[in-house]
Amino acid sequence: MHEIAKRWLHAKKQERTFHSKNRIVTIELKTADDAQFVLTFPDVAGEAFAQIWEARECDPEVIGSLQAPGVLLFVHATAINRPNWIADDEKLSQLMGVKRESGTAIPWEARFAPTQVQLIDLLRCLQEAPLHVGPRKLAIALSAWDLAEGDKKTPEKYLEMHLPLLHQYLKHGLDPSWSVQVYGISAQGADYDGDGKDDKPSESAKRMREKDVPSERIKVVVGETFSHDLTEPLFWLLA
Repeated sequence: MHEIAKRWLHAKKQERTFHSKNRIVTIELKTADDAQFVLTFPDVAGEAFAQIWEARECDPEVIGSLQAPGVLLFVHATAINRPNWIADDEKLSQLMGVKRESGTAIPWEARFAPTQVQLIDLLRCLQEAPLHVGPRKLAIALSAWDLAEGDKKTPEKYLEMHLPLLHQYLKHGLDPSWSVQVYGISAQGADYDGDGKDDKPSESAKRMREKDVPSERIKVVVGETFSHDLTEPLFWLLA
């Protein structure tokens, strides 16, 4: 955890989390009235959730995590796999003057499914045995919000625009006993420097390092309001 904080302070890209069992992250937090508590959660790689969708399987260690009364669902705001339409591809080919070539059909695989289709199915799985635990709180965090806020939309409106099927499911398909809150979260504030020899220093990372108060890089948006408190979604889930 200290290494993660160090890389963040120096505006360096975080190392990717690969699948590892029984890795636990512990953070000491303090409330506004100075009450201290320890937050512990498993560090589960994305492959574990992809396995639920693609293979219809779930590791026993992951099941315990998915039975919590609060769910924090991260969706990268600008890395959304959208459905492609043949008519759109044809029109784009014509505009570019490129002839579309026909060939052997590519076998469909579950990983090709649009982002919102996969997310809806994961949420559905959380409402059925053995993952169903009754009423829950669901916090949807649209990460990399600094890259998305140029649309001048609230996080929920952004979700409705770019993930309309998921937005409709949250409104009409999700268990009515669930509570939902949508956040826009920018934990970095900008693109950071990489570690490779070919990575050029990022001017935006330089600006982030020059901030007198590092926490001001953070932006958490809900509705029309924002703060620099990255724990805001956590406290909403725990309340």
